[in-house]
Amino acid sequence: MKKLISGLLAAAMLLAFSACGGSNANNSTPNAQSAAPQASSGQASGGDQSAGGEEEGFHIGIVTGSVSQSEDDRRGAEAFQAKYGEDMVKLAIYPDNFTEELETTIQTIVNLSDDPLMKAIIVNQSVPGTTEAFRKIKESHPDIICIAGESHEDLPEIGSAADLVCNNDFVARGYLIIRTAHELGCDTFVHISFPRHMAYETMSRRVAVMKEACKEFGMEFVLETAPDPTSDVGVAGAQAYILEKVPEWVGKYGEKAAYFCTNDAHTEPLLKQLLEYGGYFIEADLPSPLMGYPGALGIDLTAEAGDFDKILAKVESTIAEKGGADHFGTWAYSYGYTTAAGLAQHAVNVINGESELCDIDDIAKAYQEFSPKAEWNGSNYTNVETGVKSDNVFLVYQDTYIMGNPGHFMGSTQVEVPEKYFTIK
Repeated sequence: MKKLISGLLAAAMLLAFSACGGSNANNSTPNAQSAAPQASSGQASGGDQSAGGEEEGFHIGIVTGSVSQSEDDRRGAEAFQAKYGEDMVKLAIYPDNFTEELETTIQTIVNLSDDPLMKAIIVNQSVPGTTEAFRKIKESHPDIICIAGESHEDLPEIGSAADLVCNNDFVARGYLIIRTAHELGCDTFVHISFPRHMAYETMSRRVAVMKEACKEFGMEFVLETAPDPTSDVGVAGAQAYILEKVPEWVGKYGEKAAYFCTNDAHTEPLLKQLLEYGGYFIEADLPSPLMGYPGALGIDLTAEAGDFDKILAKVESTIAEKGGADHFGTWAYSYGYTTAAGLAQHAVNVINGESELCDIDDIAKAYQEFSPKAEWNGSNYTNVETGVKSDNVFLVYQDTYIMGNPGHFMGSTQVEVPEKYFTIK
């Protein structure tokens, strides 16, 4: 594996056991093992640690969206809970309509801190309200590690409240997704979203990068708008809109157009119609072979649950059978699944004295517990306004896999993204 992020990372963290490290990530550790914590006995340990460096009787909390909104995130949390047990791992779900139920979202996160054995709370995806929830937690429980996965809030803001933030690398991927579409022969790129998402810095900057990359590769860039699933139309209405519009879009932009949507709920109907009418799909906003594909393909993956090698193989073979070979891509391992489980594993490693909180080698090791064959790359988040790099906010991405007969990795993690793209806004 190539190195994930190079550079010296130095930050004084609030917790005595979580001082930031500054080594480079080496991603060739598929068999990395982290120390398992002792099962919670229900008795507070008072913060003492055993002679072996493992703290006794602690709990980990994970907050995700529901299966209908963020299935991969939820499944990752469930996989981590299955690994360590319900006594130790506490799960919670924020409302589907989190934009309208902000106080409920905040309280759902904060409630986990009432547990006297709680040592770390992970939120994935970190929807609006997460920053405020973390601030409230820190006021009364400064010892609880607060970790944000895939933030919907401004990264500098949530980075000021969270101990650690990990997002997909929206800058590098903005370039690499367009580059991959070009390599596959696409001449048009259609970006589908809605105003709420476009107000996020991560998504607006990615659009700016995608537009510039399309110019570089001689492709047309198109913005299309679809209903927000958190609006009055709900998930069903948003999905119905995509089902209706795709045939029209394919007729308008041709079969060499690649499509991208920023919302999970839009993904399944988009894939279903592209398979029917033609077009390309490089990867999802939060890529996974489970993101939209099972429903779009009409396949049951119950027997393959938790085994991403088998999941990918079944999805890929079905894509080929339906004539979609070399038109559809993903990450071999679910980003949402890996983030939810990997960040929780990282917290356990930190609490056990096995890892440092913002040492990128240690973060990579925890991610690879749940993505053993993955190749990762990424960078520290850079504030485009100030040019300042954040010590506790990381942007990561996995190589793109195009499904075919046979399929192949695109080598995206080995491509050097031109420096100019990191300052485009």
